[in-house]
Amino acid sequence: MINYIPEFLYDFLITQYGEKMTTEIIDGYSQKRPVTLRANTLKVSVEQIKHVFDDLHIAYQEVTWYKDAFIMKNMTEEQLKNLDIYKNGEVYLQSLSSMIPPLILSPKDNENILDMAAAPGGKTTQMLALSKNKAFVTACEKNKIRAERLQYNLNKQGANRVNFMIKDARTLDDFFSFDKILLDAPCSGSGTLSISNPKLVSTFTEDLLQRSSKVQSSLLQKAITLLKPGHEMVYSTCSILSQENEEILQKFIDLKQVEIIPIDTSSFSKAILLPTSITGTLCICPSKLYEGFFVAKLRKL
Repeated sequence: MINYIPEFLYDFLITQYGEKMTTEIIDGYSQKRPVTLRANTLKVSVEQIKHVFDDLHIAYQEVTWYKDAFIMKNMTEEQLKNLDIYKNGEVYLQSLSSMIPPLILSPKDNENILDMAAAPGGKTTQMLALSKNKAFVTACEKNKIRAERLQYNLNKQGANRVNFMIKDARTLDDFFSFDKILLDAPCSGSGTLSISNPKLVSTFTEDLLQRSSKVQSSLLQKAITLLKPGHEMVYSTCSILSQENEEILQKFIDLKQVEIIPIDTSSFSKAILLPTSITGTLCICPSKLYEGFFVAKLRKL
């Protein structure tokens, strides 16, 4: 173990990012991030949430790139969960990084959208909120326990235009066809690690990384099959390793199945951005405010 992370991970980071950026990533692994959330505009307005915070003298910071999002100051998750706005599903606790993929996908009225690995439902409900509950989302989750949590959150958030399926999205029939797809792929979580986790070395392994990349590749192949030609999808992970990001995408780019639609990264200028080997993709460095996260927007050829 080097600097409190597995040695193989350190070697991967050094190879991909160099020593200076690796030091910054490891520093990000040591940060305790503030609670962040978004107003659930399926139920309330952003202004109503601001009024609640102001009335209760709760300090918060607004997020420049997303008007629905808030960074809470000096407030724990447990304290927030005791508020009526949380109990009523009027806010949703969600990391800033995980709010980005639905924004990049930009759901619109009457679009038929597939969320391939939907639990616990933060991005599913966010897509409905972004479309003012006018898109239609098919949400898949293969794990029964996680699927129950997804169903609970959909109901609590008032996201009622969802076709909910306890199913591995890779087994969907190929006659399905979608206008847009969100593939927030299961991954190693290399962007969200904490060096204070005593089990980090035993749980974050090369085997986990290899298994994750195989699942990601098969999910992306299925997504391309189900996406309408000329239409768009978003591929994202909470990993910062090229094995789960650029290397997965490059295979399908080389096969001329998809092309990259460049993401305008200027909106996220306050986040520390990591270099990527595919121009137009976005990789966020773990930091005081952000989890490590990768996002790419693709068009099916």
